[in-house]
Amino acid sequence: MALAFTFSTVPVIISAPGAIARLGELASARLGKRVMIVSDAGLVRLGIVRRALVSLQMAGMETDVFDAVEADPPEACVLAAVAAARAFNATGIVGLGGGSSLDVAKLCALLARTPQPLSATYGVGKASGPRLPLILAPTTAGTGSEATAVAVATTTGADKMGAVSPLLFADVALLDPELTLGLPGAVTAATGIDAMVHAIEAFTSINPNNSPASRALAREALRLLGGSIRTVFVDGSNIAAREAMLNGSLLAGMAFANASVGAIHALAYPLGGHYHLPHGLTNALVMIDVMRFNAHVCAAEYAELGRIVFNEASQGSDADRATLFIDRLKQLSRDLGIPESLRMAGVTEDALPLLATDAMKQTRLLVNNPRPVSLADALAIYRRAFA
Repeated sequence: MALAFTFSTVPVIISAPGAIARLGELASARLGKRVMIVSDAGLVRLGIVRRALVSLQMAGMETDVFDAVEADPPEACVLAAVAAARAFNATGIVGLGGGSSLDVAKLCALLARTPQPLSATYGVGKASGPRLPLILAPTTAGTGSEATAVAVATTTGADKMGAVSPLLFADVALLDPELTLGLPGAVTAATGIDAMVHAIEAFTSINPNNSPASRALAREALRLLGGSIRTVFVDGSNIAAREAMLNGSLLAGMAFANASVGAIHALAYPLGGHYHLPHGLTNALVMIDVMRFNAHVCAAEYAELGRIVFNEASQGSDADRATLFIDRLKQLSRDLGIPESLRMAGVTEDALPLLATDAMKQTRLLVNNPRPVSLADALAIYRRAFA
């Protein structure tokens, strides 16, 4: 692990039950007078978008809503949001929703102010500004997108492409656990596992920017997530557990925004692109078999994280404790009702070679994995995850 590192994150983070009521106050100081909310139709129906609109309108903002965000947002969705922001002459953007809404909001804020085409933003450091001011308010405890400089879109060829740039850090991350109270159990489970994957991959990343700061954030994220995920799955109205999950997701996002993620995400992305499975679920489906592949080189790290997540002492070698950690994660996924194989999630066996080929395109992620992954390795992992 390098001793020299750079750590970047969102400049302002506000976390408190009922924090959405402060949106108008925050917007009036940062977003100008014409604010567009980027969200999805489901949150409009649930009344969550209205709560944000009321706060903005009471502060004197003129408002508009783009509510056509889809899961694994296609490029057409991003471009439609950009067109809506330009037509409204927006002076600021609020992203309200899960990771897809927050990613679209980031790209919308960027592209509404620059002639750069979306395709030119993909990769590390390719985006160019300026961008519109941006506030992000998550309604799921999973992606940590409110604290990252990454936004992902799905191309017409079903590839998930990421733009990575400091320009994509929001001006404010607004965390209100009350916004997550209505999450169904399945969504709570998948997004919670997603957040845990972020922390695990950040902790074991070989990225030169994996630092004492990112590792400390990953540890605390896993302490919060591991201590709360079963509670919120069983009792979704537990506000303290919801708050712990949301803050754990944030800290995991801060960790991987700097240390990056690896092969779990690289192999998860093609599943989302081709099968339109939720991102948290795709991570969960390949997590166990990627970790078993990686355990040959990072057993000590997995052994340490196992003690944190499951809050128990265990005996034996690092390899033994790493195996126990992975086995307990598999049992956790089972207890949360997550499908136990790609087959159970509707993936067909004949698609595995294509998935492996597409996973190898995720070079910006695979370079961070603690163990090199070849095409043959990727296919073997998918085959184990399918069985």
